[in-house]
Amino acid sequence: MAKSAVVARPKRLVVLVSGSGTNLQALIDTIRAEGAEGYGAEIVAVGADRDGIAGLERAERAGIPTFVCRVKDHATRDEWDAALAAATDAHGPDLVVSAGFMKIVGKEFLARFGGRFVNTHPALLPSFPGAHGARDALAYGVKVTGCTVHFVDDGVDTGPIIAQGVVEVRDEDDESALHERIKEVERTLLVDVVGRLARHGYRIEGRKVLIP
Repeated sequence: MAKSAVVARPKRLVVLVSGSGTNLQALIDTIRAEGAEGYGAEIVAVGADRDGIAGLERAERAGIPTFVCRVKDHATRDEWDAALAAATDAHGPDLVVSAGFMKIVGKEFLARFGGRFVNTHPALLPSFPGAHGARDALAYGVKVTGCTVHFVDDGVDTGPIIAQGVVEVRDEDDESALHERIKEVERTLLVDVVGRLARHGYRIEGRKVLIP
């Protein structure tokens, strides 16, 4: 009798959000369309650093468990970081995805999820790190910018780069117009990267992320 093929279980994702959750929605829609087995991953929880945001509402509409961990509810930033790490770890994630999560995590979170925490940035790193990637690219006068999907380390947008997407800077662009075009590319790139990491696995060698 022929042996049946072993189907790998979908990887478990915890997605962290701070705002509208459009990247989260792109992940939800793709997993719904392809199935968790086809995509290679399922979202098991969505966490946030504030209440009452659209990202949490998107998760709730999709039937995904949510949790909120607010900085102001903790005496110190380290205590908040430890609480966020514990709340995330409670869902047993294989990968943690920052989908517009606007807080910098600390040592405890990275101790648990270093090498498994995926983030996006609206510029072609290492150029223009920080909170204003599109604005800084425009001010510098570059002709192309884009977005980066990378693993988070203990620096600001300094972790190993997984993939990048290029966006042309147009003469008529202001920050809002450029950022909207970057976000369109970013959503597609994030969905593609997370799926590939989940389906194929990966290894990190120095600054290189290698996906078989």
